[in-house]
Amino acid sequence: MRTILITGFGPFPTAPFNPTEPLVRRLARERQPAVADVKIVPHIFRTSYAAVDRDLPSLLRTHKPDAILMFGLATRTVHLRIETSARNAVAGAADADRHAPNIRVVDRDQPRRLALRTPARRLLASARAAHVPAALSRDAGRYLCNYLCWRATEAAHAKDGPRLAAFIHVPLVRRGQIPAHRKKKNHVTMADLARAGRGFLRVIASAGRR
Repeated sequence: MRTILITGFGPFPTAPFNPTEPLVRRLARERQPAVADVKIVPHIFRTSYAAVDRDLPSLLRTHKPDAILMFGLATRTVHLRIETSARNAVAGAADADRHAPNIRVVDRDQPRRLALRTPARRLLASARAAHVPAALSRDAGRYLCNYLCWRATEAAHAKDGPRLAAFIHVPLVRRGQIPAHRKKKNHVTMADLARAGRGFLRVIASAGRR
């Protein structure tokens, strides 16, 4: 395992704050022993289809990552969702460039789903060991997160592509600290995301070495 590409997204029309952006920047500074010999390449996608189509091939070509660890925001979830597949589906919702795609599938010649090359159960165990609520998911949605999932999975199945492609959906979190007496039982904070993210990095680095 030489290089891990870690990605997140910027804000989009219904989410002026996207916690994946500070999460990725924080993980890029990690110096834990498990990834001491790994080059970590962070990237924040503008939340647009054009950005994914432009930036992902460029990142893969330039850095040739052994693995991709992707994060996206799911505004209606209350826990981490570890995705196991990408859907061949596209919603008509507008992206951050105010572009609404006029297609309903990513690729007409491909199946309804593509399985991610991801150590999903190990990622789940890592989140739970960090005491962060998490679950496996087979539905990455139909928006930019799913679209990136699909494109990254295509790359992982290609010759000389990354060996692993993992995607984690995170819930909405508050920017500041939440007083202990006001924190709900399953409320995920930025500190929780950072703690889980460090574990995810260890799992991806370990799995990639096998």
